Amino acid sequence: MPKLITLLLSLLLIAPPKTEIPDSKRASDVREKVWPKLQQELKNKGLAINGAPVYIRIIKDLSILELWVKQGNRYKLFKTYEVCSYSGGLGTKTRDGDGKSPEGFYTIEPKQLNPVSNYYLAINVGYPNKVEQLKGYTGSAIMVHGHCESIGCYAMTDARIEEIYTLVYQAFAGGQQRIRVDIFPFRMEDARLKTYIAYYPNQVPFWRTLKPGYDLFEKNRIPADYHVKGKDYAF
Repeated sequence: MPKLITLLLSLLLIAPPKTEIPDSKRASDVREKVWPKLQQELKNKGLAINGAPVYIRIIKDLSILELWVKQGNRYKLFKTYEVCSYSGGLGTKTRDGDGKSPEGFYTIEPKQLNPVSNYYLAINVGYPNKVEQLKGYTGSAIMVHGHCESIGCYAMTDARIEEIYTLVYQAFAGGQQRIRVDIFPFRMEDARLKTYIAYYPNQVPFWRTLKPGYDLFEKNRIPADYHVKGKDYAF
C-alpha cells in the first residue's frame, strides 16, 4: 500500500498543471446562452459536441471568418461568419498606428482570451508573430472582437463573437493547448494571385510566402506548421 500511495503521489507531482482559461460572468452567461445551440449545430454536421479542437481562417477580401472543427485527423468547416469591419484594406500590418489589419500565421493560447474587453469579448491573435518580430514590425493587441469598429482588429459584432469566443473557450476546456488563426488577403489560388499582382505589386513577394501554407491546408485540411527561414515563412 505505501508503494502504491508513493506512486500515485509521484504521478500527481509530474502531471502538467491544468491550464487556466480567463473567464468572467459575461463570458459564462454567453456560454450558457449559445453553447447548447452550437452543440446541436455541431451534432447536425456530424461533429463532436464536447469541445473538439478548432481552427480559424480569415479571408480578408471576402470579409469572412471560417471556424473549422477537428473531425478525426482533419478539420471540417463548421461555420462561416461575416467580418463586420477591418481596417486598411489588403496588405499586412507592419507598424503601430498604420491602421492595417495583419495577415499571416498566428497562434492563440488561453491567456490571449479577454472576457472583459471594452469590445464585449476579444481574442488576441498574437501579432507580431516570430516572422514579424524578426522583420521589426511593431504594434500589439490585435484582436478578433465584438462590436463593429476596428483599427487594425477584426470586428465581428457581438452576436458573432459570442459563438466564436465560446467555441474557442470550449476547445481550450476540452484540452486544446494552442489554436491556429491563419489570415489571408484572399483565397490564394493562382488565378486570384494573378488578379491582384497588378493592384498590389509591393505585397506580392510577401503573399507568395503565405501561399504554401494556404495550399497545404487546402490539400490536407490540417493547419500547416511553418518554420522561419531568413525572415520569412517556410514549410
